[in-house]
Amino acid sequence: MAPKNQPTPKRFQRPTSKPRSPLRRPAPGHDAQRTRSLPHEVRPALLQLGTQALAEALTFATPADMVLRRFFREHPQLGRRDRGVIAEAVFAVLRRLSTFTELAAGRDPRHLFLLGVRQRGAGDEPLLEPMVSAEERDWLAQAERIDTDTMSLAARAELPEWVIELLSRASTDEQILELGRGMQSAAPLDLRVNVLSCTREEAIAALEETGISAQATCYSPVGLRVRGKPALEQHALYLSGRIEVQDEGSQLLGYLLAPRRREMVVDFCAGAGGKTLLLGAMMRSEGRLYAFDVSSQRIHRLRARVARSGLSNVQPEVVAHEHDTRLKRLAGKIDRVLVDAPCTGFGTLRRNPDLKWRQQPSDLSALQDKQARILEAAAKLLKPGGRLVYATCSFLPAENDAIVDAFVSAHPQFRELDCTELLARQDIAIDCGPRLRLLPHRHGTDGFFAAAFERIKPEDSSHPPSPEGALPRSRSGR
Repeated sequence: MAPKNQPTPKRFQRPTSKPRSPLRRPAPGHDAQRTRSLPHEVRPALLQLGTQALAEALTFATPADMVLRRFFREHPQLGRRDRGVIAEAVFAVLRRLSTFTELAAGRDPRHLFLLGVRQRGAGDEPLLEPMVSAEERDWLAQAERIDTDTMSLAARAELPEWVIELLSRASTDEQILELGRGMQSAAPLDLRVNVLSCTREEAIAALEETGISAQATCYSPVGLRVRGKPALEQHALYLSGRIEVQDEGSQLLGYLLAPRRREMVVDFCAGAGGKTLLLGAMMRSEGRLYAFDVSSQRIHRLRARVARSGLSNVQPEVVAHEHDTRLKRLAGKIDRVLVDAPCTGFGTLRRNPDLKWRQQPSDLSALQDKQARILEAAAKLLKPGGRLVYATCSFLPAENDAIVDAFVSAHPQFRELDCTELLARQDIAIDCGPRLRLLPHRHGTDGFFAAAFERIKPEDSSHPPSPEGALPRSRSGR
């Protein structure tokens, strides 16, 4: 680690050949502290453009972040501060759409946008004053006097009625409200340190040298939580593969699987590969790590990330479906399989609040069928003694416990493992129960569910699972 009065080591310096974009905006859906000090002279045209952007997002035809990216490209006259106001106001509305709809007595985009600006600006009257009429100011003042605690549970929790109905089968109103409110705040920015090329202390020091404050995460031995929402795409640490953006909860899934060196491992639904890269680092780039996904675009992005990370044991492959011949040829040969199944994504509502308004009960039914089929196919890959982890970024029992319970009932050759115990063996102290359940208001992570299984060896069916070997971790420890 370089002393603070010494120049930043060259390997952490920002490359001079590729300058950072001067107009990089904060990621939509995240609080940007620098935009809270906006000057009061907000242009009236901003209200019109913000209303237009919100109206497009409220069609729910396209994810909100994509709507905003397209909108900002089509309106290049919007400066960084203007984009920040619009993005934060739009996501504030999406997070509290039920409440704002009641306050506005409908879904008029202009009224909703004004409420979003008010929410984002913490009641900064001068921020709104140039934008609104006297009548609208009176309406906003009246809306502030409405007691939102008298609203329905769905409105206070900001969850659709059909989701409330599903949750109420196993949760009290108080638990549902706690969950819903936990999903209404903006998510922090978490990073994962690539321990093959950097320690956590080195990463923290290098970030601080460039004005970015970060600290070790509570649970993940290789995680960092960054203050604010700095742009990292052109940071030397990111470009060199020493850090990756990954929520702490997602990192813990890798520690549940706990792959070892020289094993054969499968990331069944790899996506863009955040967990794949973690698994490869835990394996010290030894053995074979297959990363499968049905999207060629995601696999293409994964290949680029693998190259940046320096891993040599990852084999990304596109598959047509869960019965692809590329998968069948591995039946009974794999030591560990991770299934991060397609799901509603409700555990990421802090980052993607529009998800809850874009999905219907019929979507959940289709997902349940797909989840069961994928889990069934993934289980066939395991050799006796191998480990299987099924996970979702969702808090809905219908795509978590229901899928796992059905799998356990139909597969006596698998025994379920205790997730709290598996993590404790790696010095990760978290009481998550036999099945991992992570929630923002309890753990500070995105919402995740996971269950772990071991395929029973025929000659050892009555013995408990064998203890874990030592797992590679950051050289700095915790």
